[in-house]
Amino acid sequence: MVKPEVYKELGLTDQEYQKIETIMDREPSPTELAMFSVEWSEHCGYPRSRKWLKLFPQEGKYPSLVGEDSGGIIVDDLAIVFKMESHNHPSQVEPKQGAATGVGGIIRDIFTAGAKPIASLNSLRFGPLTEPYNKFLLRGVVDGIQFYGNCLGVPTVGGEIYFDESYSGNCLVNAMSIGVCHKDQLARAKAVGVGNPIMYVGSSTGRDGIGGCSVLASHEFSEGEEKRPTVQIGDPFTEKCLIEATLEMLATGHVLGIKDMGAAGLTCSSAEMADAGGVGMEINLDDVPLREQGMEAYEIMMSESQERMLVCVKAGHEKEIEDIFAKWDLHGVVIGYVTDDKNLRVKYQGKVVADIKTEALAKGPVYDMPAEKPAYLDEVNKLDLATIPLPTNYNEVLLSLLASPSLANKAWVYEQYDHMVQTNTVVLPGSDAAVLRLKGTTKGLAATTDCNSRYCYLNPYRGAQIAVAEAARNLVCSGADPAAVTDCLNFGNPEKPDRFWYFKNCVMGIVDACRELYLPVVSGNVSFYNESPKGPINPTPSIGMIGILNDVNKHCTQYFKDEGDIIFLLGESKEELGGSEYLKVIHGQVAGEAPALGLKVEKAVQKVVYEAIGLGYINAAHDCSEGGLAVALAECCMSDQNNMIGAKITLVPGIRADAALFGESQSRIIVTCKKENLCKIEELAIENNLVCNELGVVGGDNLEIANLINLPVEQLSQTWRSAIKL
Repeated sequence: MVKPEVYKELGLTDQEYQKIETIMDREPSPTELAMFSVEWSEHCGYPRSRKWLKLFPQEGKYPSLVGEDSGGIIVDDLAIVFKMESHNHPSQVEPKQGAATGVGGIIRDIFTAGAKPIASLNSLRFGPLTEPYNKFLLRGVVDGIQFYGNCLGVPTVGGEIYFDESYSGNCLVNAMSIGVCHKDQLARAKAVGVGNPIMYVGSSTGRDGIGGCSVLASHEFSEGEEKRPTVQIGDPFTEKCLIEATLEMLATGHVLGIKDMGAAGLTCSSAEMADAGGVGMEINLDDVPLREQGMEAYEIMMSESQERMLVCVKAGHEKEIEDIFAKWDLHGVVIGYVTDDKNLRVKYQGKVVADIKTEALAKGPVYDMPAEKPAYLDEVNKLDLATIPLPTNYNEVLLSLLASPSLANKAWVYEQYDHMVQTNTVVLPGSDAAVLRLKGTTKGLAATTDCNSRYCYLNPYRGAQIAVAEAARNLVCSGADPAAVTDCLNFGNPEKPDRFWYFKNCVMGIVDACRELYLPVVSGNVSFYNESPKGPINPTPSIGMIGILNDVNKHCTQYFKDEGDIIFLLGESKEELGGSEYLKVIHGQVAGEAPALGLKVEKAVQKVVYEAIGLGYINAAHDCSEGGLAVALAECCMSDQNNMIGAKITLVPGIRADAALFGESQSRIIVTCKKENLCKIEELAIENNLVCNELGVVGGDNLEIANLINLPVEQLSQTWRSAIKL
């Protein structure tokens, strides 16, 4: 009998070990036990979340690609492949390498699908910058992203960063990547054809990252815990060669299946490829290229060394594949072959060290986790606006909000990223969404990442819906038609019912919002156990979304363009302050309900703006979100540093001034147009039963809002741009 401390050290429970013994009908070998531990971990097998992930809609406006390491959509003859994934725990331990290997891993998921990576985005969360370690994490993560992405030649074109106390002790680093190929060039992650060779390609295997998915990504951080050895080390120059070699290999037509060796390394790629193809596989670890001596079989199978992939090749073409990788100074070696017994058999040093049914590994247990609403939430949701005093100086409030790190300008971050390499980028970072040209066509691709975790803390169902709705709004403001979703679901310990309640309700919010907006969820990732001794992170279901522009030249940006343009607001401002940045920064409260959201109104505002941009009526469009109307107007005035311009605004009467200025009512978009187009936009709004209020006019050097705010745009810009400089 294996001692409990052995399998528990690998992250397995008593019940899971007993189930393994039942499956094997014997005591598992050390290698088999290690393989089960990584493949059944939450990071790989999703045993606690899989039941809920099956609810995501998979149909939308374009044909969907779902079911591989990355998903996507078909647009004409193009396959657009994209995915978001977490690298939270490694980044908390070693921020530069954690973030770098997160970027490298998600990009490998794209090109192993046969697509050329064309863009990266990210969604980041840190504790307050008043704490020195959080500054260290931010610097390290940004350094890792720029180091890997810039060296690789894949532009980082967009993202988001928020700061909150809940992330002190557990930062979030969610990486997203997008690739494009002809739809006939898509590759599959499966092994087929008995006798066909299995080839290991890429870099060599070391001890870095061993157990990363089971030991690091599937447990909470404890006080003083040291897990640096489980963090992988990445080499972007090797990955650049790997991209070129892989795409060249796929072009031969000799590849039957391919999978990245990401989480769980060789265990995951071999077991899941064999199971997906309904076959078995035999591999010999003596043939695996190693960079360290004396490695045990379980170490080779668990290693998460970077820049490696597993390939199923048509028999007789091994030498051709080997030569391609040799040309790029990479390994390309046969380590096994496809069998007909549906077992994964692993040999090492003349012995069989593992022999397991592939289905048992790849389709592990599914748990029905208990969920319970936190007892504190009813009290937190109470907010009496009568107890919130109105500001005595609205100018000071606006400046304070613009200096809040979550709202402040992020140029210090994104200016370290190369966002112009490959020359596809049409709209640079700093607007509502990135816009890329799809070369060889007239079309464009827009992309964004979004999530307000404070809303999800206050109301997980509605907060997750808002994340979907805001991502779609950002794409519409760029002129794109929202097309498909990837997600990265970041939560605390799922074994605690109150944490799992947040997860379940966020999932249902995403499900219902995507169904209403007709958006498929084509890929994603779950990251549990995001906790520290201080407690869990705020529930953070990050949404990555892409949209399609039929004519990339008809894109739109958020900043004001010309003096005399008319400014108006589509959508209704409500008297609500719950969960707002204003309530947190100015009044020190996280309370109330998340803002109300009506998905039918949301669809109407998106439809009107999308059509008006397509018809050429709109000069600028900007989603009204965190910080409310006043912050959104300020961003419109100063986002383009080369063309900053003021505005004169009148407020729509009916609600208290701070809610009108700083409330975060949903389904609102600020737009501008020439005078001659005003009636055309108003007609579109009336046709769609949408509230449309003229606010004012572009012009001057100041932002003037009623008789409450009057500040030079230059002062607004200086405050906003100088808040984050490390």
